[in-house]
Amino acid sequence: MTSCAESTRGLRPSISGLAGLTVLALALGGCSSATPSGQPSETSSPAADSAGLVEIGDGRSLYLTCRGSGSPIVLFISGTGGASDEWSDLPPDADAESTFVTVSKSTRVCAYDRPGTTDAASEPTMSTVVPQPTTAVQSADDLDALMKAAGESGPYVVVGLSWGGMIAQQFARSHPDEVKGIVLLDSASAFLPATFTPAQWSAWMAAVVPRPEAPDAEVPAYEPSILALEQTPQLPIIPAIVMSSDHPWDLQVTPGESTWPGWVAAQAALASSLDATHITETDSGHGIPVEQPALVTDAILDVIETVRAAG
Repeated sequence: MTSCAESTRGLRPSISGLAGLTVLALALGGCSSATPSGQPSETSSPAADSAGLVEIGDGRSLYLTCRGSGSPIVLFISGTGGASDEWSDLPPDADAESTFVTVSKSTRVCAYDRPGTTDAASEPTMSTVVPQPTTAVQSADDLDALMKAAGESGPYVVVGLSWGGMIAQQFARSHPDEVKGIVLLDSASAFLPATFTPAQWSAWMAAVVPRPEAPDAEVPAYEPSILALEQTPQLPIIPAIVMSSDHPWDLQVTPGESTWPGWVAAQAALASSLDATHITETDSGHGIPVEQPALVTDAILDVIETVRAAG
């Protein structure tokens, strides 16, 4: 069986690797290979390419990068610890263009750094730190404030990887009038407590905690996030794609009892709940945007086309 660390083929080390949990951290989040995210902004116009810190209130700023023009705007939401560069660049030997770049040729795209994330060079984001752990609701609220402060407005297609998929689901449910499509990549979901064994879920939650050696590093608060998601009205039926890894990987929280079957079952349940197209043949581990960028790009473009056709 291939571990998540093996399936991501030597991509950037996770912040949780400081605690000896590199495989766990990759499974919680995404994979990245890119340039540092803290570049100065050249323009504040939402109609132009831009990159820099945006003040969102309460003395906080978040790093945001946007490119291209058109509607709907695609919002990229990284996995745990992953900065915006997770979507914009690929390893030098990649034989495809990044999803961020390719999709920006068809519509406007934006990606951002959540507090506590790191870029491909393992440098901490310029986004203002916040106490950890953080919930999907907090992150969805931050994203809403960020888009408003930056002068960007819907309709949106949200694209979320792993923990970013939980945030995407919460944001979509909280803003159903603005979110017109959703693409979830090996996403975490509210189904995991039921599809994992009790021992697996308990062990995972015990591992997902702030670390003294990295107190500002992002840590997802899964259980309150799942509760909040379940208390938020369901999304109306919108164009939706769930894309799952098919190279087995394991959170490695219960040695001898892989979490892979539970993860696969949760993917199927998530796709069914959204009446989504479920793409299961991906030839990929957990880091789908890096391992199969063209496949991800095609899925997003399909959703964009459907949203536009619906008017």
